[in-house]
Amino acid sequence: MNASTVTVTGERADLLQSLRQHREFLLFTVKDLTDEQAASRPTVSELCLGGLIKHVGQAEKGWVDFILEGPAGLGGDFDPTQWSEEMQQERANEFAMVEGETLASIVSEYEGIAARTDQLVASLDSLDISHPLPSAPWFEAGARWSARRALLHIIAETAQHAGHADMLREAIDGSKTMG
Repeated sequence: MNASTVTVTGERADLLQSLRQHREFLLFTVKDLTDEQAASRPTVSELCLGGLIKHVGQAEKGWVDFILEGPAGLGGDFDPTQWSEEMQQERANEFAMVEGETLASIVSEYEGIAARTDQLVASLDSLDISHPLPSAPWFEAGARWSARRALLHIIAETAQHAGHADMLREAIDGSKTMG
């Protein structure tokens, strides 16, 4: 089923509209930037705009995988105290632009992830399907999330990081997403 041939209404339309709006805010923060600007860290934070978009995309992909596959889609159980140095570096690289990455490639990958999510929202049998969350210190033990709850989390994550991105962009050249 092609999402472009499906009319999405009601709750699903609302979810997609909200998610698309926050994605637009996020992507607006990198409009007309060079790779160097997108990779820069203009504040005391380790965050850069390219890394934020990459992180939001990976988070969205992981939660869509969760909707489709359950806890395994998020990589299974988490215990950050047991992460190897390599795993810690992989996590840090999720928030940075690393050698060989360009802003265009990061944005393109994010747009592909977004299209997959939009397709899922349009075609999923029910937003009520649920899975147990993986074991992690940041999740309530024994909790389950529905597809709806996972999509709301994607929206919240995108909105939160769009705000971070707006501050980073303003620090780079004074531009603002809203104003």
